[in-house]
Amino acid sequence: MPDSRYPLASKLRQHSPLVFGCMSLGGPWNSNPLSAADITAAHQAVDAALEAGIRIFDHADIYTLGKAEQAFGKVLAQRPELRQLITLQSKCGIRFADKHGPQRYDFSAEWLSQSVDHILKRLQIEQLDILLLHRPDPLMQPEEVAATFGQLVQSGKVKHFGVSNMQQHQMALLQDALIDPLLVNQLELSLSHLAWLDEGTTAGCSGQPAVNFSAGTIEYCRRHKVQLQAWGSLSQGLFSGKDTSKAAEPIRATARLVATLAAEYQVSPEAIVLGWLMRHPAQIQPVIGTINPSRIAACGQASQVLLSREHWYALYLAARGAPLP
Repeated sequence: MPDSRYPLASKLRQHSPLVFGCMSLGGPWNSNPLSAADITAAHQAVDAALEAGIRIFDHADIYTLGKAEQAFGKVLAQRPELRQLITLQSKCGIRFADKHGPQRYDFSAEWLSQSVDHILKRLQIEQLDILLLHRPDPLMQPEEVAATFGQLVQSGKVKHFGVSNMQQHQMALLQDALIDPLLVNQLELSLSHLAWLDEGTTAGCSGQPAVNFSAGTIEYCRRHKVQLQAWGSLSQGLFSGKDTSKAAEPIRATARLVATLAAEYQVSPEAIVLGWLMRHPAQIQPVIGTINPSRIAACGQASQVLLSREHWYALYLAARGAPLP
């Protein structure tokens, strides 16, 4: 049953099994202005995502140096009716090297506040549904972040908050200072990045390779009803069409198995790759980053897939390239 303490978290996945990652909108990562082609591509990607049942759109202030949000803002300005259909989230906290300092992460009140103002301006909206802290800032002051979050809610600029790339202890430290629960943690989870699984399956087993994912993060999110979102979920097409002729055998074996299961389940290879993540009881929401309409449609088939336990483990073992302990 949905937990009444987490009204949005319990509905996020029902609202949209997949998340559309907007990192590729807006053209190249440069300072060139948006082109008409960039805006057309954004319209086409949004239409394909909506057709595939996707209703959550994930941004970050750094994506294509702000142009991804600008392009999406143009779409919303031309089609304002979309705003009521979708959930918008964006991330901030990463600062590139500039005249003020080196590459850094910044959760200071000043930076978070001005970042939100710029996000809203680029997206041409008045309120962001979810704001995520992009990468952990070692200099984070939880009380300062909590106060800033409170001001953003009070001013009506942000509804809810989450994090990205945080382990459980960082989340717990921040949550202790917050009034409202963190709703999302976005992590790199995929068939090609298995540390989140290996951390648990190899626990207490001597002779197994060391894993550094931060044990317990997945379980923390499950216990506290934090929606896990998986970035890099498609492994950049590694198992769904990319040339693997020169890849290591575990990658080639996994790609072959994905193709076999796609034929058996009568879905796209992308649906098998994403369905593998979605089969996990943590009820992961994959974030897809493609803006190719046909590939977005292929990803949308993931909702039709419920892998058997045997097929799930077969994919895990193939991608792992080694037996379980």
